[in-house]
Amino acid sequence: MTEPVRSLRTGSPHRAVVVGGGFAGMLAAAACRAFVGEVVVVERDALPGGPQPRRGLPQARHAHMLWEGGAAAIESLVPGVTGRLLDAGARRIPLPTGMVSLSAEGWYRRWPESHYLMACSRDLLDWAIRDLVLRDERIRVVCGTEWLGLTGDARRTDGVRIRSADGSVERLAADLVVDATGRASQGTQWLRELGAGPVREARVDAGVTYASRLYRAPKGAEECPVFTVQADPRMGRPGQIAMIIPIEDQRWLVSLSGTRGGEPTDDESAYLDFAKGVRHPLVGELLAHAEPLSGIALTRSTVNRRRLYERARSLPDGFVAVGDAVAALNPVYGHGLSVAALGALALRTELRRAGVTAPGMSRRAQRAIARPTGVAWGLATGQDVFYPDTRGRAPGPVDRLLRTYVNRLMKTSTGSYAMARALTDVMTLQSGFDRLVRPDVLYAAVRGPRRPQLDGPPLTARERGFLGGGEEEVRAG
Repeated sequence: MTEPVRSLRTGSPHRAVVVGGGFAGMLAAAACRAFVGEVVVVERDALPGGPQPRRGLPQARHAHMLWEGGAAAIESLVPGVTGRLLDAGARRIPLPTGMVSLSAEGWYRRWPESHYLMACSRDLLDWAIRDLVLRDERIRVVCGTEWLGLTGDARRTDGVRIRSADGSVERLAADLVVDATGRASQGTQWLRELGAGPVREARVDAGVTYASRLYRAPKGAEECPVFTVQADPRMGRPGQIAMIIPIEDQRWLVSLSGTRGGEPTDDESAYLDFAKGVRHPLVGELLAHAEPLSGIALTRSTVNRRRLYERARSLPDGFVAVGDAVAALNPVYGHGLSVAALGALALRTELRRAGVTAPGMSRRAQRAIARPTGVAWGLATGQDVFYPDTRGRAPGPVDRLLRTYVNRLMKTSTGSYAMARALTDVMTLQSGFDRLVRPDVLYAAVRGPRRPQLDGPPLTARERGFLGGGEEEVRAG
């Protein structure tokens, strides 16, 4: 059955179908709504009515960071969502002021604010976006519906085949189909069935396992920073990381991770020992004084996988992939949410420029989506390739040269505010890698750090109190 297209208040006769109703799907729907008469979001599962867990999203139980570049993109797509999150208890954490972080080159100083990140549970973030997006009468959701493939041909897609909860199969007509189905996307197969593609896929798998649980934050920790102890790939052993993200309702979301051969487990008796056994015991010492609120959630689906749609020999108009359907990244770097948001923003920009049915729109959109994706991909895989037994790609001469340069930048940033700001520009996806080869950065890298390295974490007196230690403040500047 071919469903007629209805026109709402936009006056447009076009329809967009977004396959997948999660984070990326809702942002894609927001990106499309001004350019079509209707957006239909096709979702396999039921969507919760509030900030509750969603089926099929195991990664929601792990720490998420929404960097400034992604947060700004979401606010542009869904105005008012930042205030909604803050009202619900999310934290706007200034950077680098609000982060106590041990890098591969030493402790970062807590310089004056230059950037920020948003910290909250994934359930709260998804709900705040979903609630605001679905208030738009141009957008409707069809839940309990399975997506089976695309319709059309190698030149243009014209809809999707879906199976409803009652088992009936039908075609849903669309002028634009957006694949937001995440890591498990079958988009490349769908294109092959139309005679399009092929789409090359890149993989880098360090074998990362995540073990996360919730804690009650200690009394007085209402405004505590993010705590993170990062790995150093040069040590020749599995990379182990410990992180605390303060989220709503006075809770800490704690994530421990390890690459192949050094993975954490869901054994509660070993959790604190793992946290204390990374390069510095800070996180473990903090947790020793905090109350666990949940069991341990374990996830192993962390391979870096990128589908290079922008390089496909044949890409039909009327199809665009976004979010994890394009690139699923090792979550330790915290870029997945921001990349999805920036991808949806790039889609909106292309739709505004050319319109839904313009020839070549899909390829131009995928190329625009590839730009922030490429930055995050480089940050993730540029480190992961150096861990023992990483699969998919071995480090080559270019990787080693870049690693040496980035290490120099990180070391300089431990004692240089200007360098720390440049690196944070890239980390928060405010800038591309070109930011790190500008003359001022090159000069700072040659000059090196302006201040001596810190010999321990830059904690305030109150933060030292969480450890049960002394009251003397370690100054960050």
